[in-house]
Amino acid sequence: MKAIWNNKVIAESNETVVIEGNHYFPHDSINKEFFKPSDTHTVCPWKGTASYYTIEVDGKQNTDAAWFYPEVSELAKGIKNYVAFWRGVQVEN
Repeated sequence: MKAIWNNKVIAESNETVVIEGNHYFPHDSINKEFFKPSDTHTVCPWKGTASYYTIEVDGKQNTDAAWFYPEVSELAKGIKNYVAFWRGVQVEN
């Protein structure tokens, strides 16, 4: 699977995990040069507290377009530190 934004592959992996329709990419499969830490956090009742990244490609920013769970509940342990995308990031084969 590939995650693409602004015509750049920002993550690529054959080992994504699909939960609630979202592909979660292993943290080591993201192209870290495009990811900037965000201060945003949200809480999922069954997964835990999500942290976010802003994606920056060729001077354009997509605020909080990637999220991950640094600490997860027992139910979500399979996606600890996996990264998922939204806000216009295309995920495709």
